[in-house]
Amino acid sequence: MPNTSLAYIGLGSNVDNPAQQVTQALSELDQLPLSRLVDASSLYRSKPVGPQDQPDFVNAVAALETRLSPLALLDQLQALEQHHRRRREHRWGPRTLDLDVLLFNHTHIAHTRLCVPHREMHARAFVLRPLIEIAPHLTLNGQPLEYWLAPLADEITPLDSKR
Repeated sequence: MPNTSLAYIGLGSNVDNPAQQVTQALSELDQLPLSRLVDASSLYRSKPVGPQDQPDFVNAVAALETRLSPLALLDQLQALEQHHRRRREHRWGPRTLDLDVLLFNHTHIAHTRLCVPHREMHARAFVLRPLIEIAPHLTLNGQPLEYWLAPLADEITPLDSKR
């Protein structure tokens, strides 16, 4: 795909059959306009961030080649969340599907709608472990991803199988 960017997308779900939600969303990412799924991690289980009175999450990370701009990609991801009946009732609440732009090429984006690299990715095992699986060469703030994952490694467990 000429003139493409490489974006890494975090996926998560903790209601309405989370593993199926994430697996289906991975397939749907490959159908986004001007985009192509190039890799996807295994599925992982993690405790929720924020309120603990909700089910564990199923998480994954996808690598997506795209000719969309970062904000156009964000729009497409939010439309996909809506297709999965995502409701934003309260921060860090349960959700059928959560899609986050983690990285977009090697750019830094500070926009009211989008911050890249994702602000919290350095502190989230459910982002780091699957990202390391598909892109072990990446660094964040000059450090390898393993540096950030080391103190968090016990916060995530793999599910039984790759999508």
